[in-house]
Amino acid sequence: MITFSTKVYPNITMLRADALAMIDKMGHSATVPGSILAADVPQALEKLTAAVGVSHTVGQDADDGVSSSTRAAPLIDLLKAAVKEHKNVMWSEAGLLD
Repeated sequence: MITFSTKVYPNITMLRADALAMIDKMGHSATVPGSILAADVPQALEKLTAAVGVSHTVGQDADDGVSSSTRAAPLIDLLKAAVKEHKNVMWSEAGLLD
């Protein structure tokens, strides 16, 4: 499990494989822990929304029938809050930020 955090939104915890896929879609390496500086969060948000938007139009893209856009929704909300308040975003193994 990996937890994403920013100072202006509740933490988001995802299964490791899903979180690493989201980090990759944001254009970052799968290094855990990791972070995005506030100035770079808008670009990460744009990349993630573009990537999951494509997956969503194709249909459900996971074995359990949950689309990438559905999986990404809480993280997208976290990123939007970080953009609005110009805050960094961090992620680490669950439990270390909680």
